[in-house]
Amino acid sequence: MSSAHPPTNLAYLETAPRQVPGLHGLHRMTSMLLAERTPHDARVLVLGAGGGMETKALADAHSGWSFDGVDPSDDMLRLAEWTLGAHASRVRLHQGLVDDAPEGPFDAAVSLLTFHFIPREERLETLSKTRQRLKPGAPFVLAHISFPQTEPERSVWLARHAAYGHPDGADPALLERARHALGTRLTILEPAEEEAMLRDTGFSEVSLFYAAFSFKGWVAYAREP
Repeated sequence: MSSAHPPTNLAYLETAPRQVPGLHGLHRMTSMLLAERTPHDARVLVLGAGGGMETKALADAHSGWSFDGVDPSDDMLRLAEWTLGAHASRVRLHQGLVDDAPEGPFDAAVSLLTFHFIPREERLETLSKTRQRLKPGAPFVLAHISFPQTEPERSVWLARHAAYGHPDGADPALLERARHALGTRLTILEPAEEEAMLRDTGFSEVSLFYAAFSFKGWVAYAREP
């Protein structure tokens, strides 16, 4: 990959903060939570590293950390390389899924705005393979869309999420298309199920630290095998 020319998807760097409440604060909280239990020269795994915003934020805050980032999209990885700039020498980017990430062991892992793209039947395997790549006690921070999946709550939250990502007064037809896309293309689970999956795949001390409209974020720690 080369960052000689600006990538064609630079707009993502502007749209993501508008769609995710408090995104920059989420990056800072992630940095603080990881740093609580990692060494100054930590090796960090980033799942869904496309775009590079969270990796850059972590690299800005921790000069001794190195990173391995994995993402299935080549275009998003090119954007990540562009975003990382001078930090690129500390980051290795891998196209693919968690199977394509190095085996580690890593001192920490992070996955922001990614898991709602992973089908339910692949969630447990993805979490298990993340745990396998972590040292015992290593922190794992993840945040993505999660809200109740029983009606009428589910429909209410789908509509709220669609509305938040558009300007006030947006065309109702546009909002309805966004709501339908969200409800059919993403895998959204209830918060309690998210936490149960973390515990079932080898994580403990699961704690909710971020709740911003339709998004939730947790920190958990790798148990002894």
